[in-house]
Amino acid sequence: MVLKTLQTMGPQHGYGVARRIEQMARGVLTLNQGTIYPALLRLEQQGLITSSWGTSDNNRRAKFYEVTRAGEKHLAAESKHWARMVTMISRLLEDA
Repeated sequence: MVLKTLQTMGPQHGYGVARRIEQMARGVLTLNQGTIYPALLRLEQQGLITSSWGTSDNNRRAKFYEVTRAGEKHLAAESKHWARMVTMISRLLEDA
């Protein structure tokens, strides 16, 4: 979800990523700092995103994240995997 959010919206700070995911989840999912920042750190350590310091909309210093080429490839592969899983689960539920 983080990679897709960054791919769609471009560079974002962690708070912006979390709020966008929550908005898209329509109340089903909430993310706090203890969730989003460790996830961003792991993605950065894996080379799937990069970060740089910038200024947020409210003139505060913030770390902005964006997807790397490796992140784009990873997202494409994971999206295909999830699409297959959704299809399989849908079939299983139809047969139930």
